[in-house]
Amino acid sequence: MKKWAEKFYNSDKWRTARLLYINNRILTDGGLCEICHIVPGYIVHHIKALTATNINDPEIALNPQNLQYLCKACHDRQEGHWLDRTFHKNVKCLFDCDGEPLPPMR
Repeated sequence: MKKWAEKFYNSDKWRTARLLYINNRILTDGGLCEICHIVPGYIVHHIKALTATNINDPEIALNPQNLQYLCKACHDRQEGHWLDRTFHKNVKCLFDCDGEPLPPMR
């Protein structure tokens, strides 16, 4: 987590928004990942990434329409997260923990 985001992610507002979003996803489809629809969600992800300049804008930071409930593998494949896209630019397919192919990287 980036230093400028620590206060936000530790705030009651974020924890409440996150919990409400997860509960809604559980009621909707049992809490499955919104990308692969196979694995249970693990992380609430911001579709439009948070930045130091927009983190205090509730329309971006807390808006349920800017959130997705993703499994770890799908979350890590999103832009700016764990997977180094330049290093893996020649990778044609990734697999989940069950050996199933994951959706193509964006």
